[in-house]
Amino acid sequence: MKFALVPINVGVKSIDQMVGLAQLAESAGFESVWTFEHVIVPLDYQSKYPYSADGKMGATPETNFIDPLIALSAVAAKTETLRLGTGINIVAQTNPMLLAKQAASLDLLSNGRFMLGAGIGWMEEEFGAMGTPFARRGARFDDYMVALKKVWSGEVVEHQSDFINWSGFKSYPLPVQRPGVPLIIGGAKGKIFERIARHGDGWFAPTSNASNLAPMLDNLKAACDEHDRDYDSIEITSMWDNQGGADAIRAFEDIGVSRVIVPLFALGKNPVEGIGKMAADYIA
Repeated sequence: MKFALVPINVGVKSIDQMVGLAQLAESAGFESVWTFEHVIVPLDYQSKYPYSADGKMGATPETNFIDPLIALSAVAAKTETLRLGTGINIVAQTNPMLLAKQAASLDLLSNGRFMLGAGIGWMEEEFGAMGTPFARRGARFDDYMVALKKVWSGEVVEHQSDFINWSGFKSYPLPVQRPGVPLIIGGAKGKIFERIARHGDGWFAPTSNASNLAPMLDNLKAACDEHDRDYDSIEITSMWDNQGGADAIRAFEDIGVSRVIVPLFALGKNPVEGIGKMAADYIA
């Protein structure tokens, strides 16, 4: 089992704090660190956060959300083996050409350690602030998944769609990882399983319980069968709330989970001590 931490970029007050925590995780044997993304946090919003009972996310407008790719670039410069993931970036609201360039650059500078966790997004107010239509965001996401891979191919890019008009160029550097940066698609709603089967190298499942995850994996297997995709080629990542001990880890392993990502808040009041305890209990 691979162990990871999230979010390395939220609530931090300095580069030393953020990078120091990542270095500690690396030395303790954690496989990766991950980020959360929100460009803005509105004072009030009508959009419903899909993973809490009250429809609100657990962050105030004053919470520091360091840009994920900038944060991971800083971590990459001060670590050697730690993998770096966005968990998740809201791909449907961004510029796909810029994202393709940034992701390839980070993968090169980290010597092939980057994973692009990608999602559709839920906050209409944030799309508005970014100047991107909230409507058809699912179709836009699907289109961008195809387009990113074309940019990373190294071939002349040709891509015309309802959202993009690209023709006659190349974009370098290419990612170190071939054929491109792994796309870890996040979410559990809508057409998520079809999207993973069609576009994803992995799934970031927003659940922390293996018994809840198991029936979702059946849905993913069905989508893979429908789209002629090898289910075993998809890496399964799940959140884990650091509850249940070794039995919980075995339950994840039994259903084929490759990585568990532990929220920093689940490590207790002192995350430094929490990292050490997790390493001693599960990684050593």
